[in-house]
Amino acid sequence: MSNSFSTFINIGERTNVTGSAMFKRLILSEDYEKALDVARQQVENGAQVIDINMDEAMLDSQAAMVKFLNLIASEPDISRVPIMIDSSKWSVIEAGLKCVQGKAIVNSISLKEGPEPFIAQAKKIKRYGAATVVMAFDETGQADTCERKIEICTRSYDILVKDIGFPPEDIIFDPNIFAVATGIEEHDNYAVDFIEATRQIRKTLPYCHVSGGLSNISFSFRGNNPVREAMHSVFLYHAIRAGMDMGIVNAGQLEVYDEIPKELKDAVEDVILNRHSQATDNLLALAPNYQGDGKVAAVEDLKWREQAVNKRLEHALIKGITEYIIEDTEAARLEADKPLEVIEGPLMDGMNIVGDLFGEGKMFLPQVVKSARVMKKAVAYLQPFIEEEKSGVSRSNGKIVMATVKGDVHDIGKNIVGVVLQCNNFEVIDLGVMVPAAKILQTAIDEKADMIGLSGLITPSLDEMVHVAQEMQRLKMNLPLLIGGATTSKAHTAVKIEQNYDHPVVYVPNASRAVGVCQKLISAHSKTAYSQQISDEYVKVRAQHAKKRPRSKAISFEDARANKFSCDWATYQVPVPQFVGVKTIKADIATLSAYIDWTPFFLTWSLAGKYPRILNDEVVGEEAKKLFADATMLLDKLTNNKTLKAIGRVGIFPANSHDESVNIFDQSGRQVIAKAEHLRQQTEKPRGFNYCLSDFIKPSSSTSDAVDYIGAFAVTAGIGEDDLAKAYEKEGDDYNAIMVKAIADRLAEAFAEYLHLMVRKELWGYAKDESLDNKALIAEKYQGIRPAPGYAACPEHTEKQVIWDLLDVEQSIGMKLTESYAMWPGASVSGWYFSHPESRYFAVAKIQDDQLQDYAKRKTWSQQTAEKWLLPNLQD
Repeated sequence: MSNSFSTFINIGERTNVTGSAMFKRLILSEDYEKALDVARQQVENGAQVIDINMDEAMLDSQAAMVKFLNLIASEPDISRVPIMIDSSKWSVIEAGLKCVQGKAIVNSISLKEGPEPFIAQAKKIKRYGAATVVMAFDETGQADTCERKIEICTRSYDILVKDIGFPPEDIIFDPNIFAVATGIEEHDNYAVDFIEATRQIRKTLPYCHVSGGLSNISFSFRGNNPVREAMHSVFLYHAIRAGMDMGIVNAGQLEVYDEIPKELKDAVEDVILNRHSQATDNLLALAPNYQGDGKVAAVEDLKWREQAVNKRLEHALIKGITEYIIEDTEAARLEADKPLEVIEGPLMDGMNIVGDLFGEGKMFLPQVVKSARVMKKAVAYLQPFIEEEKSGVSRSNGKIVMATVKGDVHDIGKNIVGVVLQCNNFEVIDLGVMVPAAKILQTAIDEKADMIGLSGLITPSLDEMVHVAQEMQRLKMNLPLLIGGATTSKAHTAVKIEQNYDHPVVYVPNASRAVGVCQKLISAHSKTAYSQQISDEYVKVRAQHAKKRPRSKAISFEDARANKFSCDWATYQVPVPQFVGVKTIKADIATLSAYIDWTPFFLTWSLAGKYPRILNDEVVGEEAKKLFADATMLLDKLTNNKTLKAIGRVGIFPANSHDESVNIFDQSGRQVIAKAEHLRQQTEKPRGFNYCLSDFIKPSSSTSDAVDYIGAFAVTAGIGEDDLAKAYEKEGDDYNAIMVKAIADRLAEAFAEYLHLMVRKELWGYAKDESLDNKALIAEKYQGIRPAPGYAACPEHTEKQVIWDLLDVEQSIGMKLTESYAMWPGASVSGWYFSHPESRYFAVAKIQDDQLQDYAKRKTWSQQTAEKWLLPNLQD
């Protein structure tokens, strides 16, 4: 159940002129700088989406929306979260959609004016690639009962998904949260109606989301913040369990579920769950005892001040209370031998409890962010005392520039590492979070730093760390590079980072290791030997990933082309597809599980052996069994709670080849709509061909009516992957964070296998009678291949863009390509389909300058661009 709570998306509500008097005043006075600060504060306080509404009679709503969204686009600390465009005017929404970078959310559309405007608006939203909130509202009014909520949402879903092909994962239903405890009997079941409707909607309408405006539930208790906080937390506790996965929530109006006094919590739950007819009266009678603007039960809040200082620090962290943190941190410092002991002791103990509560669904993300801020404030207070202990020291042990890399905002671990290093007389220059490579390296140069430390907790940070290492090499820097963070590893550092930089690159697994590593790298006596030791270790790690092959004799491009694979194209019977065009494919986790190849999964965890034999291996068998048990348990959970989604695009097109190019045509087979460029093997093949993927497509010159076909696909099983992994990371559960990604990777490959099977047997249909078990599928016993750009047979990554354009991947299913042509989500696979019975996988390996120049000409690239994209991906 903790997964449901951990993946709840909090929508910030303060950038709304109808709901925030302050924001309205700022917009009306055109003080957009301060209005941006409101948006920024929401993100900093844990909002994962910000709702923006400019509907005000005295305002040009469309102009204000456009101006504000354009300003947000230039603010990376705001624009890193999705934007919800909120308006009752469609013209304002559409103007906003034209401004937003990335995937927007529309708030909202409904059937209140009938299906025609609903369909027209939905089609436009789909064209913009946005998601949408769909209100439970039809021609007869808002849905109030459970039955009406389900009825309207089901009708809306059928129109959107079945009639216009709207992606169901982009549908966010708002089944209407209405106030309870109003004194009107008909209102008593409103919360139960929402919760039960949510449960049925998530069960019967696959892949959709459910959201709502939380503050409505407690409207009858406006003015009594403690009771409202309790109502919000209790309602969320039950609604999220039923499947509510988004909501407009004010982080300041949430109480920790377990921290609500039992008397109040019982009374509130009676109201929310409509347990008996006296529930409202009982809560009304109890409410005055909790009157006030403070936290729930202010009297009890004072009692915690009487506890021992360590318990007070723990309480402050859990509750997110900063008022007394300096006082209590000072008291703890006076009791400790060293100020660092306060960080390593009660503060870290308190944060561990916060992680546990979050994992159990008893704390929400905004509260965790507040707890982290309490921690930072305490650490900041202690830092001068730590510095004071170093008085009398003539110079520091060394200067270190530290930063959380671009795209990542996590810095608590980095901050603690910095404190530990400073306590050991290292000078730390902390650049903060979201820091681009250029700033990190320029600061290191300007400050004459002795080393650089990079931190990151999310998977994209790993690619950014590779980029930093490459830039250090390009700039001919010679500083040691330290790598740390929850998702980094020694293996990734060895394989992906260290080889890009000629000077020491050291993986630092935790703060306790940081001091020892830095001392060895800073010392003239130990640096050389330690660097060599690390380098030798990384060589061993890489050995299991790749082995050097003997260099083959190179031949000219002309000779390689002359030795191309060919067949008797004049008599070749082209298999005509049953389907030509493009479509979206969805798959459930249960289906894909049957197609998983588990052997690479164990390699991910550095357990070498072929599945299932590895489970009985004399050396690693026992550990492999435990790992497999954990993986299958998590896979079952993902199957049941559907928090991981799989979706893909597939297309089949008429095509012909010309040398190393494949011309791809529209459905008529007459107009070229894309061109795929491939590379040919260029080493001597005494007993075989010099293959190129284009060889498996019928040449345009073979006959006058030559026509063949090529397929393309892009699939992901990573919808929800990052959120799940981040949720586990926030719980301190790195094991399951890595496990989610490892399983998602396997499911993505399984999806590719499953879709290829569907293509062979149904969509293309050239192997309708194929009957292979999973073992045979893994062994590729089938006809045809599905090579992926970036891999051996087509190693050039930019060719993914051809697939993306052909299949309209980003607009249709949300998969993206980064500037380096990496796929997002990470658990994704894309590639080509070739049906020829003699098509096969091969490695292009190293090519010569003559082919590189030919390829650059075909791509209209400069020599420099060709070398940039080709050479790193080609091996001897």
